[in-house]
Amino acid sequence: MIKLKTVRFSLSILLFSLIVNFSSAFAQASAEQGEKIFKQNCTSCHSIGTTKVVGPGLKDVMKRVPSEEWLKTWIKNSSAVIKSGDAYAKKIYEENNKAAMSSFDNLKDDQLASLIEYIKNPPAPKQAATATGGAAGTSSAASNEDGIWNYVLLALAAIFIILIVVLGGIKETLARLVRERDGLPEPVKLATVPAAKHWMRTHKKHMAVIILFLVSWGSRAAWNGMMDLGVYTGYKPEQPIKFSHKIHAGQNAINCVYCHSGVEKSKVANVPSANVCMNCHKYIQEGPNTGKTEIAKIYAALDYNPTTQVYGPNQKPIKWVRVHTLPDIVYFNHSQHVVVGKIECTKCHGPVAEMDTIRQYSPLTMGWCVNCHRETEVQMAGNPYYDKLHAKLASEHKGEKITVDKMGGIECGKCHY
Repeated sequence: MIKLKTVRFSLSILLFSLIVNFSSAFAQASAEQGEKIFKQNCTSCHSIGTTKVVGPGLKDVMKRVPSEEWLKTWIKNSSAVIKSGDAYAKKIYEENNKAAMSSFDNLKDDQLASLIEYIKNPPAPKQAATATGGAAGTSSAASNEDGIWNYVLLALAAIFIILIVVLGGIKETLARLVRERDGLPEPVKLATVPAAKHWMRTHKKHMAVIILFLVSWGSRAAWNGMMDLGVYTGYKPEQPIKFSHKIHAGQNAINCVYCHSGVEKSKVANVPSANVCMNCHKYIQEGPNTGKTEIAKIYAALDYNPTTQVYGPNQKPIKWVRVHTLPDIVYFNHSQHVVVGKIECTKCHGPVAEMDTIRQYSPLTMGWCVNCHRETEVQMAGNPYYDKLHAKLASEHKGEKITVDKMGGIECGKCHY
């Protein structure tokens, strides 16, 4: 029988470890707030180091500004500080070619404090991930919350294990007391294998249920394995440049069409040329996760010198690895779906704004496409080309939702011809 002191000691150790882990997790979340604010609001114009982007680098900025309170006021509304006649504010304004900094009066005092603390004590440069093509160690409040929930689940599992052990000990103790009361002998203890065989012989109904479950589970697993042949959901290849959709489409809210301009005009959603990257990275020369390493690869492909801002003659294409591929027998038109069907990019590509390294989100199987055509309503409004067809469909299917399958969307020839 397990002693009560042992159980109390185990639970105390578990409780102490949980308190330590929770405290560490919440402290990390507070420290990460400043980094998150910086990436969302400051990265496009300032580096955390000495490099000038649009505005000056922020390394040792506290040694240059009059005070921390002055810096908070400047961040909230730099134009107001300049108009007040502040000498240092006017000096910065002149040095930056009279380009006023954006106002951030939406930031609260605690957010400003976190931001300034991050600027004063930036983290060490993060190393690039080698296996996934994303940035290693990218921290965020969401990942921190996941860590907290992992601790919660681990704690619950530990508590259940302790309860099972304790209840098992209580059961054995009660059985022993009953045998002592009735004068029954102690049962012969068998080795592990003979004990297992004895249990199976004496619990045939339980064994039948277990075998039935294993056969059902195995059949289902085999079926799923065969159905997944040729399906590459989750495929996430390493790219030649560690481009983060999370930073560009998520934090900086760049519209998908800005880079993939063909999606509204063509069958394909083109991969942008390096010149499109240079619209921003001519000025932004350092990334928040990988520093200058990955952006330098764009410059190398274009034979561009960021110091002199001159392009050389030895330009070469960036060899991106394709992620989404349909069989050659399938016809798919992006503009038809995006412009006419008004389908959001995330419908097929998933939460791209949350992905550091892009991955295949949907299975892209024929059944998946057919089901979508059976569920998706045809966008009739504002599409006069199909007025007659829409009127006919509305007449044939009165009171029903006109889905794509009702206008031939699941006919073989629509996609295979």
